[in-house]
Order: sequence, then structure tokens, then C-alpha cells
Amino acid sequence: MSVFKHEYCAYTGPVTSQRSRIGVLARYGLADAWSSKITLVLFAVSMVPVVFYLVGIYLANNPIARMLILRGGPVLTINASFFLRVLTSQCWLALVLMAWIAPRLVSFDLADNALPILFSHPISRFGYVLGKFIALFLSLSLVTWIPSLLLFAYQGYTSPQPWVGDNLRVAIGLLAGSVLWIALLSIFGLALASWVKWRMMATGSIFAAVLVPAGVGGVASAILRTKWGSLLNLPIMMSQLWQRLLGVPASPRIHKELPNAAIATMLVLICLVCVVMLNARIRAREVVRG
Repeated sequence: MSVFKHEYCAYTGPVTSQRSRIGVLARYGLADAWSSKITLVLFAVSMVPVVFYLVGIYLANNPIARMLILRGGPVLTINASFFLRVLTSQCWLALVLMAWIAPRLVSFDLADNALPILFSHPISRFGYVLGKFIALFLSLSLVTWIPSLLLFAYQGYTSPQPWVGDNLRVAIGLLAGSVLWIALLSIFGLALASWVKWRMMATGSIFAAVLVPAGVGGVASAILRTKWGSLLNLPIMMSQLWQRLLGVPASPRIHKELPNAAIATMLVLICLVCVVMLNARIRAREVVRG
């Protein structure tokens, strides 16, 4: 029978929900991110500090083990400052993991010109970005707030004195600081990866986008003798924010602290710039000018 004699009609069967479509993108994004051996190596390296922190908590709460191993040496104090070190180390290791995973989630689609095919399905641009964001957010959660809260729970379990109730702010700070950081890293990494098709160059651009403004801000602060140059220094901003979330007293070496409103405004501005970058790049078509 000739093709033109067939009668075609629109599909009237059941349609998957928008949430399940985003879930498919997130699931395949996770599978793609963790299919690399380098991702597994980076994850293993990120867990090394957690093991040392776990041993430190055990020794601090076990006098027999402390006597046998430390032999009267200094005792590690488990307080908000200890968990600030935990949060800081894990969050910066998450940056390294993100720099490797984010380009795998977006750059391959752009390099292979796969976005027109993806958007020919019932998937919106927002759903595509959200699916990739969820995959990256869940991956970074494995090295940030999840191990941090597990260490907090272990300290509460092994402490001979009631500890959790008096330090509940530390747990809230660990969760809030980690979620804010990995949410910022996720949208930041996706935005930069969407503009660089070559994966290795995208990884390098992520580190450059963090370190270069930090250096410029440090030079500006030193020359102009002002604290506002630190607003370009993401490590300083996040360090001060984590310190306040956990209730750790300010270091006497820090003489120019940034206001919370200034830090929040700068982080929101970074996110808005990333959204604009994603909106300009994630499209179903690509314009090539000859």
C-alpha cells in the first residue's frame, strides 16, 4: 500500500508526567557522570579526609584508644571549629569533583549537536537544565553534607556527654552551608560547561573562573585598602559564610569581614549571570555565521 494511502493521527495514549521526564534526564546524567573511572577516583580521594575526621572523633571520645595511640598527646577538641574544617575541606573537594562531572553532563550534548534531538521530545529547556542540575547536585551531595552529617551523628553517638542538643546549630549550619555551596556549584558548572564544547577546556575554565577573580579581588583590596575587593574572592566569601552559619568565632587575623547582605547579593548575582548564560546557550538550534 502506498504511503499516502495510510491514515495517520496524533498519539492519544498515556503520556508521562513532566516530573518523570526530568527524572529520566537526571538518572541518565548520574549514570554518565559515574561511568568514568576518574569520577570514582575523585570520589575516593574526597572520602580520605572523612576517614581521618572519623578517626579523630573516635580518639577524642575513647580514652583507652587515646592512651594507647596518642600516649598522652594533645586531645582533639570536637566543636564547631572542628566541623568548620570538615565542611571547608569537603566543599572544596566538591569543587574538584564538579569541575570533572559538569562538562560530562552538558559538553557532550553540545559537541554532538544533540540538543535539537532532545528538545524534539516533550522536554522543555527548563526541564533539561533541571535534570542535569539534579544529577550534579546529588553527585556533590555524596561528598559534602551527607558525610558531614554522618560525622556529626557519630560524634553525638560516641560522646560520653549529651552533645547533639547543645550543638544542633552545627548540624543546621553543615546542611545549610553545604546545600548553598553545591547549588551554586551546580548552576555555575553547568553554565560554564554550556559555553565550552571541549570537555578538558571546560574543566580548566571552571577553575579559572574561581581563581582569577579571587586574585583580582585580592590585588584590588591590597591596592585600594578596602574590603570590598573580597566580593570577587569566592573562597573568602564562602569561608566567612560557613563560619557564621556554624557559629564559629571570627579569627583575629581577619580584620575586614564582609556583611552578610553583601555576600548574599553577590551570590545571587552570580546565579543570575549563570541563568542568563544557560538561557542563551541551551537552545534547540544553533546559529552558524559564515
